[in-house]
Amino acid sequence: MGTTGTEWQYHSRSDRHSKVACWGVMLDLLSTSALLRDHVAHGKVVFGVNHSMHDFVNNQRKDLDLVIARPGETQPERRSRTFAELGEQYGVVLNDDDRRALDALPQVAEGSVGSVLMALEAKACMTEHNKARPRLYDELNSSHQIVHSSSSQALAVGFVMVNAADEFLSPGRNQALAYGAPAVVNYHRQPAALEATIDKVAQLPRRSSDSARGYDGLGLVVVDMRNDGTPVRVVTDPPAPQPGDIFHYDSMIRRVAAEYDSTFRRI
Repeated sequence: MGTTGTEWQYHSRSDRHSKVACWGVMLDLLSTSALLRDHVAHGKVVFGVNHSMHDFVNNQRKDLDLVIARPGETQPERRSRTFAELGEQYGVVLNDDDRRALDALPQVAEGSVGSVLMALEAKACMTEHNKARPRLYDELNSSHQIVHSSSSQALAVGFVMVNAADEFLSPGRNQALAYGAPAVVNYHRQPAALEATIDKVAQLPRRSSDSARGYDGLGLVVVDMRNDGTPVRVVTDPPAPQPGDIFHYDSMIRRVAAEYDSTFRRI
């Protein structure tokens, strides 16, 4: 919700969209990786939100949206939230299949973060694609660098949401909307803006060994969102990633689950 009381589906000054996205990715990873579920069931891992990771190489810090980690030595000052409670706090809406999947999982708890095993970062490009692309790339590129400069073994996972809508209501340009002012609409040249943004994300480095730098998993989802209360639609037609594409969401989930199973089988 904006400062004027207008409810927005997306607001660039809020991190709710990235938190919800990371929560959904973690739900799917827990459902896919038997090893991760076993680690949760035996209390071998906890999750952390907005965890600050320290780059050992360049002595820099960056907050990552969601991490899975070995428990730290210090105890949390407040009662730990469960993963399910975190979803409720974020207002995540689940369908029946998602609810059954969540109920069937062992519940990982929030806790003091020790060694990070997996770090998730989510970003969105919803309007003014040309201006947003360089910053989108830089923020995503710095994330995996921080993760792997902190620990080469940790898995860096990126999720990107890109808007394919022809029109968008930007909260910053519509602060007077709640007082009866007419809507100020941003117009997008589609599909050119979408295609250029997907191409930019595809330039992000990916890695296949812990001696390299890059993302261990990178997924991209295309949506159609006008940001005026109209229901959001997931776009599956090209140029959105197609099944089997390395940037397709399902491909990202399967790859990251397999990497987790291989990398952390001995903890």
